[in-house]
Amino acid sequence: MAHADPGLFGPETVTWQLHGDPMMWIAGVRALYLQALHPRAVRGVMQNSDFRKDAWGRLMRTAGFVGTITYGTTEAAEKAGARVRTIHRLLKATDPATGETYGVDEPELLLWVHCAEVDSYLQVQLRSGQSLTAAQADRYIDEHRTSARLVGLDPDDVPATTAQLAAYFDRVRPELAAGAEALDVDAFLRRPPVHALLIPARELLWRRVAALAYQSLPPYAHDLYGRPAPPLRTVDRRLRATGTALRCIPSRLRWQLPPGHIVRAMERLGPGSRPAPSKLRDGAAILDGPGRAQQ
Repeated sequence: MAHADPGLFGPETVTWQLHGDPMMWIAGVRALYLQALHPRAVRGVMQNSDFRKDAWGRLMRTAGFVGTITYGTTEAAEKAGARVRTIHRLLKATDPATGETYGVDEPELLLWVHCAEVDSYLQVQLRSGQSLTAAQADRYIDEHRTSARLVGLDPDDVPATTAQLAAYFDRVRPELAAGAEALDVDAFLRRPPVHALLIPARELLWRRVAALAYQSLPPYAHDLYGRPAPPLRTVDRRLRATGTALRCIPSRLRWQLPPGHIVRAMERLGPGSRPAPSKLRDGAAILDGPGRAQQ
């Protein structure tokens, strides 16, 4: 066990402890909402995939990628990154207004997708009750320059702290808009097509997940989409209540669901590698050090 490969992150990282939390699913939907507000980025998705018919598949592939790079071996993570880079190099999008054709792997587009994901993961975790020090939040952002490298970005060009991430969003906000593609994403997330037998579950469960993900967006996103959200305190209360409820489900039960990244990581590294955000509180002095990307 002592010589087993911990992968690109490993049990000593903030990322390892947070990514096993069930609120990551709500964070992932929030990321989709936020990513769709960059017209050039969302156009690349909509023109190169049948999002409306395969949105579930896209969501699961994204979850699988995040699970692999977080809990998989170094080889598995590097291979997953290489596949993503290869696919992106082949894809183009066209601006219908100007006729411009561009690659979906333009650094500015990859950076937007990356920052929207990392911000969503961190914000949902913090607002749903996870206790992180400011240094741990910064370390989480810094650790994810590793995932940025995997999709083709230069880590030196990627925000490494919460302050740098906030500055990035301030800088990019003038480019954001809720165009036709963003509204398509919004409509899908609010009422995705499902088999008739699953409609009750969609109305009971999914609509609440999507609503909470939308409500947790920053105020400027609500303004762009044109739909108001409850007051910040109300949303935070709902996030905490949802987090408390989902965390009552035994982790061993949750981790049995496909694709099983965490279970395999624990088999590889031993029971001491079990991810648990409580370890961040217990080991704050250890985890408050500089992130891996700076080492």
